[in-house]
Amino acid sequence: MLRTILVMFGLFVCTHIFAEGGSQAENGSSLSALTTQLPKAKLSKMAPLVDQIAATKTPSTRPLLQYLLDGELYYVRGSNMIVRAVVNQQKQYELTDVLGGTELAPVTKKQIKKIRTNNRLRGQIRSLLAKLDLTDEDPDNRIAALKQLIDKPNDSALDLIQSLIEQEKDSDVQALMQVLLDVQQLKNGDTAQKVAAVASLGESLEPAVKNALVQQLELIDKNSQEPEHVALRSAIQDALDSIESKREFYGVVENIFFGLSLGSVLLLAAIGLAITFGVMGVINMAHGEMIMLGAYTTYVVQLIFPHLIEYSLFIAIPLAFLVSGSVGIIIERCVIRFLKGRPLETLLATFGISLILQQLVRTIFSPLNRQVASPEWMSGSLQINPVFSLTYNRLYIIIFSLMVFFALLMILKKSSLGLHVRAVSQNRDMARALSIKSDWVDAITFGLGSGIAGIAGVVLSQLTNVGPNLGQAYIIDSFLVVVFGGVGNLWGTLVAAMSLGSINKFLEPITGSVLANIIVLVGLVLFIQKRPKGLFPQKGRSAD
Repeated sequence: MLRTILVMFGLFVCTHIFAEGGSQAENGSSLSALTTQLPKAKLSKMAPLVDQIAATKTPSTRPLLQYLLDGELYYVRGSNMIVRAVVNQQKQYELTDVLGGTELAPVTKKQIKKIRTNNRLRGQIRSLLAKLDLTDEDPDNRIAALKQLIDKPNDSALDLIQSLIEQEKDSDVQALMQVLLDVQQLKNGDTAQKVAAVASLGESLEPAVKNALVQQLELIDKNSQEPEHVALRSAIQDALDSIESKREFYGVVENIFFGLSLGSVLLLAAIGLAITFGVMGVINMAHGEMIMLGAYTTYVVQLIFPHLIEYSLFIAIPLAFLVSGSVGIIIERCVIRFLKGRPLETLLATFGISLILQQLVRTIFSPLNRQVASPEWMSGSLQINPVFSLTYNRLYIIIFSLMVFFALLMILKKSSLGLHVRAVSQNRDMARALSIKSDWVDAITFGLGSGIAGIAGVVLSQLTNVGPNLGQAYIIDSFLVVVFGGVGNLWGTLVAAMSLGSINKFLEPITGSVLANIIVLVGLVLFIQKRPKGLFPQKGRSAD
């Protein structure tokens, strides 16, 4: 019984596949047969021929009609091959086979002839293209077609939308269809119809809707003496106020999003500094160069694996952690361990190391900035509504920075290394008395903080160009985040980074980026005077 069911299912699938393949092949051959008639067809016979071409619904149908509309459809003299022809800089025509999609050798104008159209035929083609787009299987294509029609509507497309709106299954497409119909009713309906259209349009954030409402309001103001326009004017003003308030709300949300994305970068840049500063009390001026090394690691990975751009970040993140972390451990073992208890000498030594690392990078990679390619999955944006979208790169950066933060938090809270780090940071002498090797804890902590800075460099490579001075732009902000949040406190670093990032983004449109940074700096100075230990001061006998 089971074998019989499986055999019947297999026969059904095969029949369905062959039927689809046969249908596509039949449509393709039908389109090929119709296009052979184009070179010899008269203008009076073109209209029914174009209708038949549009009815084939093959992948080549729409491009063929679009080329015909744009005046780029030609045929080769002698062979009658239908091609797309575009003039190049050498005044030759570059040809593309419309049906096959293959590029052909450039020819002169004498070797090809244009397939003629007129205004009436072009209007027909526009209607057919609108029908193809509005009945496309992909909802995104239908939405794109509707947005074009809002700005440049035509009667045939509106009639088609009127017939399609009831059977449309996608809610976003259906809503946009209704918006388009309401806009036309606002322009062409009577007063009662216009009032009804305005009530519906007040919920839409499409730019074309606001433009249509403003235009209608201007027309009413010109005829303000007519009493029947009073109610309509009030309705339009209410709709515009509603749209403007929604735009302002989403503007605030957008500022919050950009502030959080900036805060996420500051978090990654400062979180490593927070644990090294908190545990060792070292002012590491070379922390920015750890960020730079992580960014250059990403660049090198893409040089070595140019065919793996989509996966380069997944390769670069652990490598950047290892490279920057290793350099951090070397710096701690070779320099910083000998300068404990001398903060000024440590500051000068790490500043000198930062200059050495910058010059080393200039020698290897040259002083010029390098561009790191972004994977395809990080490009584009998530469209929430017509006035608000979330760019994927910043959204992924926020998520990734929080993942790194909570992973580090778990390491410090749940692992033996974290226990030793907390013990050394709270009371170094007591930790030594309990046989904790504070020297190695310092080295591993410094390497861990430097490795996280390297990961921050991977993130920054997706937002800006990679250069020898990349880390210098973030070292001051990193120290500000650490001091504002509380030295050695990870939660304080998170709150401080997100707060400073958001404040900056809200101030920039009002004061400009430079003045915004100055205001934030002055505010931090005043805050630290009142609370010198930051938002979340560290606890312990040695915390002071």
